[in-house]
Amino acid sequence: MSASATPSLTRALAAALARHADHSFGLMGNGNAHLIEHLAQVGVPYTAVRHEAGTVAAADAYTRVSGRLAIATTTYGAGFTNTLTALAEAAQARTPMLVVVGDAPSGGPRPWDVDQEMLAAALGVRTHMLSVANIDRTVDRAVAYAQRVRRPVVLGIPYDLVSAPAVEPQPAAGANSAPSPGIDLGDPAVLASLSASVADVAGHAAAPAVAPQPERLGGPAGHQLEAAVRALLEAERPVVLAGRGAHLSGASAELGAIADALGALTATTALARSIFPAARFDLGVTGGFGQQAAMETIELADVVLVVGASLNQFTMRFGDLFGPGATVIRIDDEQVSPPKTNRPITHLLLQGDARATLETLRGALVDAGRLPSGWRESVLGLEPGGALRVRDDGLLAHPDGICADGRLDPRAVAARLDELLPANRHVTTDGGHFIGWANTRWHVASPERMIMVGTAYQTIGLGFPTVAGVAAAAPGTTTVLSTGDGGGLMALADLETAIRTSPSGVIVVWNDGAYGAEVHLYGAMGLGQDPMLIPDVDFAGLATALGAQGVRVQRLEDLDALSAWTAAGAQGTILLDCRVSRSVVAEYQREIQRVNGLDVPAE
Repeated sequence: MSASATPSLTRALAAALARHADHSFGLMGNGNAHLIEHLAQVGVPYTAVRHEAGTVAAADAYTRVSGRLAIATTTYGAGFTNTLTALAEAAQARTPMLVVVGDAPSGGPRPWDVDQEMLAAALGVRTHMLSVANIDRTVDRAVAYAQRVRRPVVLGIPYDLVSAPAVEPQPAAGANSAPSPGIDLGDPAVLASLSASVADVAGHAAAPAVAPQPERLGGPAGHQLEAAVRALLEAERPVVLAGRGAHLSGASAELGAIADALGALTATTALARSIFPAARFDLGVTGGFGQQAAMETIELADVVLVVGASLNQFTMRFGDLFGPGATVIRIDDEQVSPPKTNRPITHLLLQGDARATLETLRGALVDAGRLPSGWRESVLGLEPGGALRVRDDGLLAHPDGICADGRLDPRAVAARLDELLPANRHVTTDGGHFIGWANTRWHVASPERMIMVGTAYQTIGLGFPTVAGVAAAAPGTTTVLSTGDGGGLMALADLETAIRTSPSGVIVVWNDGAYGAEVHLYGAMGLGQDPMLIPDVDFAGLATALGAQGVRVQRLEDLDALSAWTAAGAQGTILLDCRVSRSVVAEYQREIQRVNGLDVPAE
C-alpha cells in the first residue's frame, strides 16, 4: 500500500472497532473528532449526547438491553473526567463496553492533561493505550478482556497521533520456519498452555460453558456439589431465586425446568424480573421491593437455590431474607463469599456457568428419581388477588390518590401508570428514593425490559441519557424513563438528548421537591431538612420548551393525557411531571431506616 493510501490511526481504529461494536454514543471534542468522523464512514451509527457522563450511561443502557457491545467516546482531560461517575456505575454493574477517549500526547502531558489511566484504574477499569502499530491487536485484546470480565475498558488515543499514519503489521521474521527445538509441540501440556495464551491475548475463542460434574470433581468442589445435590433431593420447601447473572447466561428455560423438578416456589432480584417461564408460583422481587407476605414465605424455605445473584444487602433484606437453618446453594461463575445473614445458614457454592450447572443438577435429580415436593401447590395466596399478590401498604388511606399535604400518593400514581403505559415498553430508571414505585408496581415482560442505571454505584443523575441507549437498542418499542427531580436536574442537559433520540418516549418525573432518600433517613434522624429540599421545578415546562409534550400531574385524572398520547399513536415524547408527596416512604427505605436504628411507625 502506498504511503498516501495508508490509513490514519483513527481510521484504522474505527475499522477495528466496527468489527465488535454496532453503535456509538459520544460528545465531540479535540481528542475524538477524527474518530467520530471515521466511525460514520465505516458504518457505526453515532448518537450525540450533551454531557460526557451521558456517553457512558447511554452505552451502558444499550448493552444492558441488547446484550451487544457499545462505544462511548469523549475527548481528553475534562471530557474524560466528566465520565467518571458513569464509568464507576458501569464497572460496578459489570457492563462490558469500550470507552474510547482522547489522551495526552505521546511526548508528554500538557498543563490540562491528567493521568487518565490512573483515574480509570482507581475505578477498577483497565486502559489500553493506542499507538500507530498493532491497532487491531490492541482492540481485539480490549474487547476480549471486556467480555471475559464484564467490565468497561478504556482505549486511549494520544492527541499527537490522531492523524498519524497507521503502521501495517508485518509478518514475523522466520514465521514459516520450523518450531524452536526448545518447545515440544507434541506435549499436550505445552499445547494447552499455548492455546490458553492465544485465547487470552487475541480473544479468538470464548471458553465453553462449564459446570461442575460429580464424577470429575474431587476435593472441596466435589464435596460442595455432592452436598448440593443431597440438599435438593431432601428439600421439602424449596425456593429458586434468580438474579441478573442467570439472565446473562440465558438460563430462563433451565430455571423453569429445575423449579418444576423440585416443586419449588420462585423469586428474583430486581434485575431478573420475569425470567421464569411461568409466573404461577413466583413470589416476585425479593428484598425491599418485595411483597411482605411473600418475603415471609421465603423465610420458610429449607433449601434455596440461588442462581446468578449477588445477594447484596437490599436483596437480602439486610440479612433477614432466609430463615434459620436454611441451606443456600449458590451458582455463580465467580468465587463469591457467603451472604451476610442475621440467622445461621449453610452456604454451598457451585462455581460455573448457570445454564450448564442447572442442567447438571437437574440431571442428578432425574437420575435419583426426585419427585416435586408438592410444597408450592399447598401455599395459599398465590392466586390472582391472593394474599401473596396484593400489596397492603396504605393505598386505601388515600382513595382519591391525594395525601394530607395535597400532593399525590406516588403508589397510586405508579399503579395507574402501570395500567396506562404501552404494553410494548422498555423501562429505564435513574437512582433515588423513587425507585420503590416503578419496581413494585410496573409489570415487566422480561429482565432486559427494565434496567436500573445508578443503583450499582448508588448514584443519581444518569437517567436522561440512558433513553438514547435504550431507544437505539430496542427500536419499535416505547422507551419509559423513571427519574426524580434531584437526579433530573443533575442530568438536565440530556433531557434534550432523551427527547431527540426516542421516537416513542414517556418520561415520568417523581417530583417531590426534595432529595427523598436523604429526607427519609437524615431528616428522620432530626437533621435540618433545608439542604435536602428542592424548590418546585416545572419539568413539564422544560420539556415543552425542548419539543416534548409536558404535563403537570397534580391529580390522578391528569394522567389521562398519557391515554390520549397513546391513542394518538404514541409518537414523540410525553413528560409527566408528577407532583408526589414526600410523606410516603418506600418500603425498602423503611428497611434502611430500621437498620439505622430509627423507630419506624406502622403506616
